[in-house]
Amino acid sequence: MNYLSNFIKYLQATKNLSEKTLKAYICDLKQFFNYENNIILPDICAFISYLNEKLKLKDTSIRRKIITLKNFYNYLLDNEIIYSSPFRKLKFKFKKEKKLPKTLSVNEVSRILKCFDIDISSLSTFSQKEYTRDSALIDLLISTGIRIGEAATITLDDIIKADHTLLIHGKGRKQRLIYVSSPITWERLKTLIKERKNHENNYLFVNRYGQPLSIHGIEDIYKKYAKKAQITTKSTPHYLRHTFATNLLANGADLRSVQEILGHASVATTQIYTEVTTARKKQVLRKFNYRNKL
Repeated sequence: MNYLSNFIKYLQATKNLSEKTLKAYICDLKQFFNYENNIILPDICAFISYLNEKLKLKDTSIRRKIITLKNFYNYLLDNEIIYSSPFRKLKFKFKKEKKLPKTLSVNEVSRILKCFDIDISSLSTFSQKEYTRDSALIDLLISTGIRIGEAATITLDDIIKADHTLLIHGKGRKQRLIYVSSPITWERLKTLIKERKNHENNYLFVNRYGQPLSIHGIEDIYKKYAKKAQITTKSTPHYLRHTFATNLLANGADLRSVQEILGHASVATTQIYTEVTTARKKQVLRKFNYRNKL
């Protein structure tokens, strides 16, 4: 019996999961099936030890695989393929490290934007098109904090011109509206929209072959301009999302609004950004700390 394919079909039919999440399930289960000979009566502890000691995986990766396996065995249990889950008496504890989000300074973001302050009239037609796409893409990531996966899926139909608003297709197939508040960003988007009109492909951001940009394609574009701006080579486009969120909170935005703008399912996810808003903390302490007046 093909447990894996049946389980994946079940997930596709009953759960609102993205393709990326489904691929992660498949990858985790294939790894488990390759290790474990007896799927019905597995040695879960031995598998976890293998992941930990042999493969040296991080706790976060192991926790994800445990969740995958728990869901899989709950499925087998519900369908009476097994009559007791191997996780019934098992409890796993992991030390969860609270990592602060990595950000760029306002100066570094400014240097990236200055890469687009050029006269493009002397550029070739191809280079002008590339500039139009890249400037709109990078500026949109800076101005809205959307994920690169979300940027990759934007189509012309998702743009509400009258309201300067984009319909974003987020994680878990959740949609949200994002307002483009920067006039410069909007002008760059308008130029790109004009360029993209009457093309077969309806995506906003495409590669040289007219196909939608992949996540890796967007990462390569970011690296190109980060290098030009002499930004640390370790930075990724996700730094722009972190920088956007951190500065919203530092400038006085409330946590709930930032959660909705970022598309976080839980406010707890957004809350981590409050840890890095040192400028805001300084402002509050300077103004309200009673010790300053003693």
